[in-house]
Amino acid sequence: MKWIAATESGLIPASHEDPRAPGVLKRVIATRESFQTGHVQMLNWAVLPGNSSFQRHFHQDMQETFVILSGEVEMHVAGERRVMQAGDTVIVDPGEIHQMRNLRAEEARYIVFGISSGQGGRTIVIVDSDVNETSASAG
Repeated sequence: MKWIAATESGLIPASHEDPRAPGVLKRVIATRESFQTGHVQMLNWAVLPGNSSFQRHFHQDMQETFVILSGEVEMHVAGERRVMQAGDTVIVDPGEIHQMRNLRAEEARYIVFGISSGQGGRTIVIVDSDVNETSASAG
């Protein structure tokens, strides 16, 4: 996994702008070296209702990237926990068990996209809450 805090980099002019008077600024979250080779499997706008979470799971061949737009969530990835807020990003690699929990009563919003390596992998939900695995074999 790769955690990317919103505070890690500042805004810079977009490459197509005049640096002396830019019309648009950007914050580079990640570059192509951060992502696995494959094809985009999905791009979703997601809403996590207040005080809820999604099920613990992993993807056999898909890398997922979560960009928090609003709210405050706790993200669990491969045995590590981080509180994330608007602008924060995490890249979750295939086989890494992950779960997001909304820490507030109001909904959290995020963008998530997945890149599949095209190996026909599945999504595996972790049913037993006592499982202490940090990642799973991608086989």
